[in-house]
Amino acid sequence: MTVGVDFDFARYVQERHGQAAQRARDGSAYAYAGERKVRRTLSAARPVTMAIEGTTRLWRDVARAELLGSAVKVTDQQFPRVFEAARKAADALGLRLPPVYVAPTTWSLRARALGTDDAPYVVVNAQLADRLTDDELVATIGHELGHVQNGHVLYATSLHYLTQSAVFFVRWIVQPAIMTLQAWSRRAEISCDRAALLAVKDLPTALSTIIKLELGLDQGAAFNLDEYLKAMPDTQQGFGRYAELFRSHPYLPKRVQALRLFAEGAYFAQASGGDAAGKPSTDEVDKKVAELLAVF
Repeated sequence: MTVGVDFDFARYVQERHGQAAQRARDGSAYAYAGERKVRRTLSAARPVTMAIEGTTRLWRDVARAELLGSAVKVTDQQFPRVFEAARKAADALGLRLPPVYVAPTTWSLRARALGTDDAPYVVVNAQLADRLTDDELVATIGHELGHVQNGHVLYATSLHYLTQSAVFFVRWIVQPAIMTLQAWSRRAEISCDRAALLAVKDLPTALSTIIKLELGLDQGAAFNLDEYLKAMPDTQQGFGRYAELFRSHPYLPKRVQALRLFAEGAYFAQASGGDAAGKPSTDEVDKKVAELLAVF
């Protein structure tokens, strides 16, 4: 799969490092430091570099056309509500809006940023687009744009196709690459939950969106955010916590608590026009989040 691929992973990593300061200026200074730290180690993991090379060829040769062939590109004329939500999210994050597509309801994923960092695409399931409120759509697309803004897209695409199309990859790289990328992805989700909050500027909306997407609750379901938050399970107890090692997303209660910590910090207060005085810095928030995310 990787033979003859016109892709230099070392050069890719060097370019990403060179753009880090620019991304911070563009607005991704909100990103979780633990995610950036893990991402820097990915270039040393040979299974991951081979998976990235394989994903690049798969995406260019097959996957892009397969994914987008049955989807509809969003414009102000086609799916205007989704287009407006995407525009609002991109404006809030200070990001140039990449192409956004609505996929058929038969598509298994809900919303995803896929492609490469140089040519990303955001795809939203049509059923999801119908069931979310306008503000929840902003939060959903804002989360995916967080992946774009923070240089996650190629890694996230690789993890997606490793789990969905492992037959295209050299067999021995699959599971090690999946485990490594899952460890990174759990932290990347924290950064992108923050992007969702910054896009919509309302914590209850951001939290309800995350919970609905995770639990599959539709708009008409009887759902009380406050009652859910009170009843959240303790994910740090028992052997069940070790199962998180095999997940690409942190347990839902951890995501909720991590986002609440960020919302109480100085960065969000300043970004939402509030008073940042006396509120925890992003570094202080990240230390608490790191303790929260620890499996062991």
